Amino acid sequence: MKWSEICIHTTEEAIEPVTNILYEAGAGGVVIEDSQDLQKEWPADAESTYSLDPADYPVDGVNVKAYLPVNSFLGETVEEIKQSVNNLLLYDIDLGEGRLTFSEHNEEEWATAWKKYYKPVSVGDKFYISPTWTDFHPEDKKRQVIELDPGMAFGTGTHPTTVLCIEALEDYLPNHADVLDVGTGTGVLSIAAAKLGAHHVLAVDLDSVAVQSATINVKLNKVQDIVSVRQNNLSDNITGTYDVVVANLLAELVIRLSEGGVADCIKKDGLLIASGIIKPKKELVAQALTQSGLQIIDERVSGDWVALVARKAV
Repeated sequence: MKWSEICIHTTEEAIEPVTNILYEAGAGGVVIEDSQDLQKEWPADAESTYSLDPADYPVDGVNVKAYLPVNSFLGETVEEIKQSVNNLLLYDIDLGEGRLTFSEHNEEEWATAWKKYYKPVSVGDKFYISPTWTDFHPEDKKRQVIELDPGMAFGTGTHPTTVLCIEALEDYLPNHADVLDVGTGTGVLSIAAAKLGAHHVLAVDLDSVAVQSATINVKLNKVQDIVSVRQNNLSDNITGTYDVVVANLLAELVIRLSEGGVADCIKKDGLLIASGIIKPKKELVAQALTQSGLQIIDERVSGDWVALVARKAV
């Protein structure tokens, strides 16, 4: 079977909405080639490193690549993708070049080639994140391993927005906490919370592909007795209250979450950990959180990304 590789050259800010568009179009997998990966310091142990080839990465920005079967509907699908990507400009999302190109690949070539982009990495102070097909034996026994199948939803859990959330969970998650993970994607934050000692985690996502992926990853990590996964739009119709709500979303969705009454889901003195916020939109998000009755107590930065930790005081 032949697959068409759709490549969109864009910015870090646009990774998640572009990825979502591609999955909604029926993509069979997504690869993210981020030029900043070439500048990262990867773990030094031989089991988790290898040489990255600069030729595989864009000079700047990000390539988001998706794979669609070559069939009679491909032309229409590509046009729909183009239109949906262009529509992101209506939400003030910086697309950069937003250039779309495509090429054809055999199924056998695609099925193995994309895996070279993923490897075990250390995240925060307490975790390794490892792709499921890697026989990974960490040297640091104090770190727990989160296994992910990154081919199903939004990346491998090593994007700066996700890392910021995990670091905040390490620092702020109370013992035996009840946690709500809004926009769970692969489920990585829910799994991290469970491994950090959460009592119960509810993981929600509007995208059925993400729900399926999170469910699989929760079982892979043997935390299904702690983590429940279901399809839901943000915090709409969520009953009960939580010690911690974690939301790794776009800035616009964090604002919508705030305006939608997420504070009602948080216990007194409970926390909201919000990430996916590009620096220029930090103040807008901070204002929305404050107006919703939350007090910002911490700000964390990684490159162009910001995570905010806010407390519900009353």
